[in-house]
Amino acid sequence: METTRVLSYDLQWFAQDGPGGERTEPATAKKLKDAREEGKVARSQELNAAFTLIALFVSLRLFVSFLGERFMNIFQWAYGLIPEFGLDDPERLTVREAAGMMNQVYLQLLLACLPFLAIGFIVAFIVSLVQVGWTVSGKAMQPKLEKFNPINGFKRIFSKEAIFNLIKSILKVALIFYIAYASIRDQANNLFILYDISLNQAISLIGSIIIDTGLRISIVYLVLGVADYIYQRHKFNEDMKMTKQEVKDEYKDTEGDPQIKGQQRQRMREASQRRMMQDVPKADVVITNPTHLAVAIRYDAQQESAPVVLAKGEDYLALKIRETAKEHQVAIMENKPLARALYATVDVGQEIPPELYQAVAEILAVVYNNRGGVR
Repeated sequence: METTRVLSYDLQWFAQDGPGGERTEPATAKKLKDAREEGKVARSQELNAAFTLIALFVSLRLFVSFLGERFMNIFQWAYGLIPEFGLDDPERLTVREAAGMMNQVYLQLLLACLPFLAIGFIVAFIVSLVQVGWTVSGKAMQPKLEKFNPINGFKRIFSKEAIFNLIKSILKVALIFYIAYASIRDQANNLFILYDISLNQAISLIGSIIIDTGLRISIVYLVLGVADYIYQRHKFNEDMKMTKQEVKDEYKDTEGDPQIKGQQRQRMREASQRRMMQDVPKADVVITNPTHLAVAIRYDAQQESAPVVLAKGEDYLALKIRETAKEHQVAIMENKPLARALYATVDVGQEIPPELYQAVAEILAVVYNNRGGVR
């Protein structure tokens, strides 16, 4: 006898981008958080460099006279050290003495430039903070074996992103050279008078040309940085996209399997209904609709300030409440408006609201009278 086997499969697994289908779903908050912890964020280094250059050249423009005076003082001070280190006497000159003097000169130059370097660092830090917020992650620096794989290395070198970055760098360098050439060309006539002016004037002229050129380059760099930031954010969002299967798997990992959670909720409802049915025999009366709804009420004047709903249900559950009430000889009274009001407004275990006192009291009075006394 020939048998037929039916194999089930999901067409999504054969779709583009591998298992789970094409990446069409926006990244979830969990994936973005995990990526942030790994140091993966949308950030443009070009934008950082642009603002840093602008801050540096603007500060130089504002304090160029102070910096020039500071350099002149350092040069004068350095020339004053020549006799002290014996640099004016070739017979006394040693490598150690020359290195000692140069170290002091370098230190003074560094101290003179330190405020400008600090301004650049602060601006770069603020721009990074604005782009990605405060995030500290050491995972990006952790060694990974896959980084030492030469095949993966060649893939990264010849990837589309690497080629794009190479072209971008070449265009950027060409643009900077063109701006620098254009700026110097505009000042070509001034450069020919350098031999006819004093040293201070020459230094001031050269500094002015350098700062103007730097500001032009910085402004163009800023435009490139903004464009690069927009591209990096778009690329990051595209890279973070997920397949429908990945979204489902993540939901199962974080929230649990929906089928299992549904089964758990079903078991909890069944346990709650069992406890509720166990309280029906304690009720004084069951108010019905007559078949659609059933609400079991108890009133103990010594322990409760108002009647309490012990159980309620509709359709099949209402039938079970009525059957249990008959089995334990609990009174059943039909009152459609009251049954609907109790079912809709009062939860199990709660006291009835004051506006229903009168209607419930009338039914309890009938029940107590039929019993031949008050409970």
